[in-house]
Parts: sequence; structure tokens; C-alpha cells
Amino acid sequence: MATTHGARPKVPWWRWRKNPLCRRSDVAEAWLLIATAVLALVLSGFAGIAAAGAVGTSLDDRRERTRPVPAVLVENARDAAPAPVSESGDGGVWAEVRWTAPDGSRHTGRAEVPADGKKGDEVTVHNDGDGRLVSAPPEGAEAHFQIAMGGLTVAFVTGGMVLLAGWIVRARLRLRRLDLWEAEWRQVEPAWRKRMTG
Repeated sequence: MATTHGARPKVPWWRWRKNPLCRRSDVAEAWLLIATAVLALVLSGFAGIAAAGAVGTSLDDRRERTRPVPAVLVENARDAAPAPVSESGDGGVWAEVRWTAPDGSRHTGRAEVPADGKKGDEVTVHNDGDGRLVSAPPEGAEAHFQIAMGGLTVAFVTGGMVLLAGWIVRARLRLRRLDLWEAEWRQVEPAWRKRMTG
């Protein structure tokens, strides 16, 4: 960028600051845009990291409360209803199984099992602390995916809320500026009209 010796470089920001038509409301709106963008980035980052940590902690707690239990298929898996897309995502089916609780009592219930399982096959199901059937807690890539998705979702929502708040404040500033322009025009209009007709 070519400049004369001793002259200030022609940077758009400097021209903008020296613009005689620039009102304080214009400056406030510009700073509001900058502050909103920075705040959206910072808050969404912190919120996303916090949410990812919370999801990870929740999954760890769930793993601690869940234990694998050997069970026996009571029916052929091919006769059971297909399982919906689940956390395990292995395309299993919901079939009736029988298992023995730590206190020696026998229980039956429906659990997600491999689709090729046959009656009498041993499968692994999961119990919670009360001995009830629960789905297997996510592990490995699936757990990382849930953590990442939780963090990204919260980050996007937080950033969107900050941007929306900034947009609302900016809209109010614009309405206020229009009201001020209208008030000033009401003061100037009589003299302007007299000059035009005189």
C-alpha cells in the first residue's frame, strides 16, 4: 500500500473513525458486533468443553453402575423383534433371556442380543445396581462420538444464543437511531421547507 512520507496509512478502520457522518450509535453498533462475535466464540468454546466433560463423566458413572452378567437365550434370535438403532449399533434383536442374580434368584427379560443367536446360547447382558436389565454402556469410538456430539451441540446452541442476543440489541439500537433521526428531521424540516419555498 503506497503512502506519502509522514502520512497515516489508509486503513479502513482509520477512515471509519474519522468519518464525520459516523455517530456514536454507529460506533456502539460496531463495537457490539465485535463483542458479540468474541463472546460467542469464547462462551461456546467453554460451554462445549464443559458439556463434553459432563457427558464423559456421566458415561463413566454409568459404566460404574453397570455390570455384565452371563445369560441364556430363551428363544431363537431370528424369531425376536429387530432392535431399533441403539447405542451399541450392532444390528441386534430384542430377545428373551434368563439370568441369575448375585443373590441366586433367577430372572427373565428382554435384552438386545446378536441377531444370529440360538435358543440355549450364552450371551452377555448388563444389569444396574438393582439387578435390572439395562443397555450396555457405550465404549470406545461410540463413547467418544457421544462426548463430541454433546460438546458440539452445546457449543452451537450457546454461540447461537449469544448471536441472537447481539442481534436483538443491535435491532434495538437501529430502532433508537431511526427515532433520533426522525426527531432531528422534525426540528430541521421547517427551516429546510422555508429555504426551499423562499
